[in-house]
Amino acid sequence: MSRSVIADPLLELARQAREKAYAPYSRFLVGAALQTRDGRQFLGCNVENASYGLCNCAERTALFSAIAAGYRPGDFVRLAVIGDTPTPISPCGACRQVMSELCDPDMPVLLTNLQGDLQETSIDELLPGSFTLPLKA
Repeated sequence: MSRSVIADPLLELARQAREKAYAPYSRFLVGAALQTRDGRQFLGCNVENASYGLCNCAERTALFSAIAAGYRPGDFVRLAVIGDTPTPISPCGACRQVMSELCDPDMPVLLTNLQGDLQETSIDELLPGSFTLPLKA
């Protein structure tokens, strides 16, 4: 883990996305920014609901927005995530599973916090042995 100023533009976009989070119950704001192979970026923030099972995380919001815009698995090159945590934020299990399905295993994932601590990892490092099913043609 390294201490860093948020100099990477993707990290700055994730920080901006965090400010849009809807988290009236936990007040735990998370932002994500996803970059595609053609250079487009999709932002995501967490969106809470009084029925907690219906909440959506920032990472999935960004990925689902890209899919809704016509992008497909393999079209993504980097993901940045930021939250107010003592160490770089760590994606939940559901987000890790979705990332493993939609992103290449070696895709870089930048995890940070508001203090600028940074951890660079990959999809495969976040979820080794992910659950998969054969795709239907």
